[in-house]
Amino acid sequence: MKYDFDRIIDREGTAAIKLTGLQENWGRTDLIPLWVADMDFAAPPCILNAIRERCDREILGYTSKHDGYYQSIVGWVHNRYGMQVTKEEITFVSGIVPGLSLALNCFTKKGDKVLIQPPVYHPFRNVSVANGREVVTNPLILKDGSYHMDLADFREKVKGCKVFILCNPHNPGGIVWTEEELEAVANICYEENVLVFSDEIHADLTLPPYKHKPFSMVNEKAKINSVTFMAPSKAFNIPGISASHVIIYDKQRHEQFEQFLEAGESNMGHVFAFLSVEAAYTQGAEWLDQCIAYIQGNIVFVDAYLKERMPKIKAIRPHASYLVWLDCRELNLSKEALTDFFVDKAHLALNDGWIFGEEGTGFMRLNIGSPRAIIEKAMKQLEEAYRKMNF
Repeated sequence: MKYDFDRIIDREGTAAIKLTGLQENWGRTDLIPLWVADMDFAAPPCILNAIRERCDREILGYTSKHDGYYQSIVGWVHNRYGMQVTKEEITFVSGIVPGLSLALNCFTKKGDKVLIQPPVYHPFRNVSVANGREVVTNPLILKDGSYHMDLADFREKVKGCKVFILCNPHNPGGIVWTEEELEAVANICYEENVLVFSDEIHADLTLPPYKHKPFSMVNEKAKINSVTFMAPSKAFNIPGISASHVIIYDKQRHEQFEQFLEAGESNMGHVFAFLSVEAAYTQGAEWLDQCIAYIQGNIVFVDAYLKERMPKIKAIRPHASYLVWLDCRELNLSKEALTDFFVDKAHLALNDGWIFGEEGTGFMRLNIGSPRAIIEKAMKQLEEAYRKMNF
């Protein structure tokens, strides 16, 4: 590989949440942090160089969204997904979750119902509740080691909702939805007049041979009845840059959202935001392809290690991203005991599955976006704890 993903980078002293949150969440700091969804790899040189070059200009003033920023997004989604989008259909937001919150307040009102599919990325529920919306759930079905949509239940639960928040690809399950599932969702939501928010932040990390399908490309109903959230933050490991974008094809909705953001200047980016996005999307493809290959190697390693040495912990192989959903139900531990096993016995910090909804109880989310040596050490610590517990 041209890029070194084996290099271990010391993140101490950088105020990284992955480290600073250990004491706050688990009361100890001697844990391997495999929880927060950022990677322990250096950001692509093209992005770091662009930031350095900008710093060399010395004045860090207010910065506009130049045409190169927009065109980099246009070119990226076209080359990656065959997606046709224009500059006029793109809106900057600082992040996916802030964007979801803004969109909820733009397109719904307090008391409106929002549909989600647990176990799912927990801010979907949190941001809806915090903004006074009522959450309705359409739980996913786990079958044959993968999640599937319960479309019959979806058709009933979506009635009366104003918004459905789709996780595409899915987090924490790592699922790339089938076109049949996405088309069914598009048709049902259109018929029921339910707007679809499609969170596609993990799309660029889709693992071969799987292919990501942007929801807006499913059919014409999906295109005009959706708000798509994208960002280079996960794929290029730059979440601290706080640069995401929203694509809305429906002209009236797009204008409504732009006016809503402008009222509070919520679409203003900082000096490094736009140049980082442009660098990632115009120069970062080779880095990303090699990163994805490395991630796949880590997934294969973890899956094989568990099957051989800890068969009661099963990895749900992701179709996308560096997050591995671990099915720990065969350990027959309570929610508290399972946390104790990973934290106090194995000295690992993972995300407890129950935060993604009660359907996640008995699961843990493992971040394998780290150098192989760190993942190997984590698996050895887990194996030692597993053997001591005589599972």
